Amino acid sequence: MTESSSKPVFPVGPHEASAIPAGRGSVVAVPRWLRQTELMIAVLVRLYLGLALCFVPWFRPLWDNNPLFLHAPAMLPFLTSGAVRGVVSGLGLLNLWLALDGAIRSSKEWER
Repeated sequence: MTESSSKPVFPVGPHEASAIPAGRGSVVAVPRWLRQTELMIAVLVRLYLGLALCFVPWFRPLWDNNPLFLHAPAMLPFLTSGAVRGVVSGLGLLNLWLALDGAIRSSKEWER
């Protein structure tokens, strides 16, 4: 087995994506500010999505009158139940946790 076949095809984390092959034998390094900007944009997107998923299911005017739900009136009692709202809020909490983890990782990246 050769050395190149044992490496993963896609990098696992941002610290492994610090250099991109540019062609025959040359490597172009990704600037540090670009990696940090990408991390912060990912943190902000996860934060906003997490907050929306946490609070929108419990805000009745947005959730109960959702045009997507009104296309399937038979599903409306299920979609407006507390269990479904709780699952959606749980996904929002997961996104908030990922945003916090990304913020911690980006702060460690800035310390380097």
